[in-house]
Amino acid sequence: MHDLGAATAAPQTDERHAWLAHADLLTGAGDPRGEAIRLELGDGASGPDPVALAAVHRDVERYLGLEELREDGSWVFTWRLGFIDEARFRLAPATRARRQDLVARLRAALPHAAAVDPADPADPEQWEGALIDALLSHPAARRLRALDLRLTDYHHSAEQAAVSLAAHPRPRLERLSFGYNFEDLYEDGVTSAGRRIDPLGFHGEGLVRTDIWDAVPALRTLELEGAFLFHSVDHEHLTTLRVRGPVISDGSVFAVGRTPALASLAVEIGVDVFGTACPAEQLDELTPASHPALRRLDLSRAEFDAGSLAVLSALADSPVLPQLESLTIGDLTIRHHDCNGEPSAALAALAPRFAHCALHVSGSIEVEGADGEQTARILAAFGPSRGGDRRTGHPRP
Repeated sequence: MHDLGAATAAPQTDERHAWLAHADLLTGAGDPRGEAIRLELGDGASGPDPVALAAVHRDVERYLGLEELREDGSWVFTWRLGFIDEARFRLAPATRARRQDLVARLRAALPHAAAVDPADPADPEQWEGALIDALLSHPAARRLRALDLRLTDYHHSAEQAAVSLAAHPRPRLERLSFGYNFEDLYEDGVTSAGRRIDPLGFHGEGLVRTDIWDAVPALRTLELEGAFLFHSVDHEHLTTLRVRGPVISDGSVFAVGRTPALASLAVEIGVDVFGTACPAEQLDELTPASHPALRRLDLSRAEFDAGSLAVLSALADSPVLPQLESLTIGDLTIRHHDCNGEPSAALAALAPRFAHCALHVSGSIEVEGADGEQTARILAAFGPSRGGDRRTGHPRP
């Protein structure tokens, strides 16, 4: 890999003339990023030639030792002003057969922060973390704006990715997606070698032990998917959070950590492999102290062990409700066995508590004993009307 000393001297401004001057310095040093920057900035009147820009970016990748990393197929990344701008990782099965040699070459040629177990470098379950580390530890990744990591060998690579992220400041990283895919909560994961991962084994300990939050001061949007990922999310400026599963190591769903600026929270949690839904008592974690800036709460993909009326009643009693501007739920189903009296009356009794908060129903609506028109009148009392909302969902006859 060529010396990237010029990377640390990159302009700390977005002004075009500063970057053109920087491009001249790079070109004078034989660095193809200079040409890439000039092509990208163009003449100020027209956009860059995409074919020419793609070709010079391939030259940049060869120059920086990243060509093989792209060819592996696990990483997809874009460039801006000579630095990697957005990056997405999904372990590519098609290139697995030659990955051991690739990892050895990358670790010999490129900087690295995360450790691969020296006792067993031939373990294919270690290679995912090494590929992630190869890109995140590269100086060209210091100006990342968006990062999306979906992990396969997460029992190793989650911590390795965190170590790589935290090793260097990421002053421009605004969006981060981190975790692993699953169908049913707590189901065993399958590694790249076909072995099983029991996610419940990480309850309490957590998959990630390294604190990454100080390294990403510009982070505003965070998506987490999986069980028991982090001990906590502590970030002063995070505004938007989406979680799928109990992402905190102690199993918490709503009490994720200290996020004083968090304005929008979306929670997706389904029935787990044991047939258990999320306890409605978890809603007690929503407090003004833990979520002082929360304004938008999306529960449209959250399944609780209580019915719609019980969930709405719990939220009506929640101390966080007065500060909410909008609430989104999935299906709204209220039957006679859910309440004492008429379902429509029980729903109407809650409306004054939500008068300030726009209620959105993304799924179907069934209020037993009430027709669609009557239900619509009741729901109209739940908060101010807003254009384009789906307050009445799909009423059932």
